[in-house]
Amino acid sequence: MLDPGAMAEPDLASLLRRIADALERLAPPGAPVNDLTAANAFVWHAEREWLEPVASVNRVPLGLLRGIDRVRDILLENTERFAAGLPANNVLLWGARGTGKSALVKAIHAAVNESRPTQKPGALALVEIHREDIPSLPRLLALVRESPRRCLLFCDDLSFDGSDASYKSLKAVLEGGIEGRPDNVVLYATSNRRHLMPRDMIENERSTAINPAEAVEEKVSLSDRFGLWLGFHNVDQETYQAIVMGYARHFRLDLPPAELRAQAAEWAITRGARSGRVAWQFIQDLAGRLGKPLGPTPKV
Repeated sequence: MLDPGAMAEPDLASLLRRIADALERLAPPGAPVNDLTAANAFVWHAEREWLEPVASVNRVPLGLLRGIDRVRDILLENTERFAAGLPANNVLLWGARGTGKSALVKAIHAAVNESRPTQKPGALALVEIHREDIPSLPRLLALVRESPRRCLLFCDDLSFDGSDASYKSLKAVLEGGIEGRPDNVVLYATSNRRHLMPRDMIENERSTAINPAEAVEEKVSLSDRFGLWLGFHNVDQETYQAIVMGYARHFRLDLPPAELRAQAAEWAITRGARSGRVAWQFIQDLAGRLGKPLGPTPKV
């Protein structure tokens, strides 16, 4: 006769293992490890307070960006000073869509690190923070404040609408808070709006406030916290064609220059605009028709 106790022990052990496995699956994930030496670029995830390393950044070589020479030189100089441990300004890159604002930030970050090949990891960490995560900026700054690495925080397409009050926390973090901005951090932001807010929002404040001047001043003063304002504008026909030619040479798209210029001009007419973004979209179309693959799509 079999002993009932002999059957019970294995069954109990198996049950306990299943319970332990179920509890482990239900348990919240452990806190992620933030290592600013793990890569040269990161994306900030506010809900987990995690800096996700980015192995390969979607960028354009600095030499391919045309028609923005003046702002390129100013931003490069500011970034070089920051990488060298010297004081540098927060920067607002504002202007027309598709004119190379975000592309310039990423290209300069790469160029500065490439100019210091002996530093591993690179001199600068690029940390992207999404617009909707701006309220978490104080937590991000607290995390990177103690790091010896210098961090270039990047917020693409920054703007504020309606009753959005998160701009107040950004104002305090940039300059006005008790702790202030850490010495190892600068913020570069891009926007289609010079004052980060739509004109009608500013006009509404002026018309409805008890003290219109003070109401408007509170909102537009946010952009004053950026030490550098760099304006970007739609390019002329000559610059647009130079951008197209530069891309075509870089990707070895063999087409007679006259034909290339004619096709590029026709493409711009159909899009109703001339910009770096339109030029890149034309190059993508051309490469597809020629059966030639391109590298990662640059954001311009």
